[in-house]
Amino acid sequence: MAPLRSARRRPGTRTHRAAMLLIAVIAGVGVLPGVAVAAPVGQQLNAADMTLLNGVRLAGLWEMPAGQMAAEKGQSAKVREIGAAIAGEHQRLDELVVEAANKLGATIPSEPTAEQKGWLNEMQKASGARFDQIFVTRLRVAHGKIFPVIGAVRASTRDATVRKLCEDANGFVQHHMQMLESTGLVRWPELPPAALPAPGNDGLLAAASANTGPAVGVSSTVVWLVFLAALGTGGIATYRMMRRS
Repeated sequence: MAPLRSARRRPGTRTHRAAMLLIAVIAGVGVLPGVAVAAPVGQQLNAADMTLLNGVRLAGLWEMPAGQMAAEKGQSAKVREIGAAIAGEHQRLDELVVEAANKLGATIPSEPTAEQKGWLNEMQKASGARFDQIFVTRLRVAHGKIFPVIGAVRASTRDATVRKLCEDANGFVQHHMQMLESTGLVRWPELPPAALPAPGNDGLLAAASANTGPAVGVSSTVVWLVFLAALGTGGIATYRMMRRS
């Protein structure tokens, strides 16, 4: 019978363990504050992002025909000019939101809401000065509602495509409000009041909290100190293991 031999450490065992330790330490960087981890397309979107995509899409679906209507039946030359400009710019913005939605794999509306269809019906029935007033009033109120949404989403979204859409939409919407206001038909006292946060609440912090979920009560400084300590300990252990092997 062949004599028994003591079990030998397989070559590379310690080296393998050292390598695995280094990999584990490096992987830990991914969970540190301020380090972004890429997520698959379509999984970074949250409710705020989708509100922006849907809102911009719906705006185009009813404001394009509204602008075309104003270009054709507006009583004043100013309203006709602005109607044509808004229709054209919304067509471009609609192309941008559809492109963004396709890139993100998001489903967005394909027709206006029942309320928006009602506004279009109201405009179709109106004529003369009454039409001009309805057109300016409806569109100015609608733009005023989507404008703060664009800013809030731009400030907190994690998705680069949504950020770019916010920037594009912001320029279009602001320009449209300025054009509508230039008619002199905006009834300022009738505009909805701004939706401000309750006294004592930080609007930006509240928006960020709503967008990212409950905050974790751990200082990022503490997390970094713990990580650096672990990194130092792991480095020493790795050196010793590789030296022994």
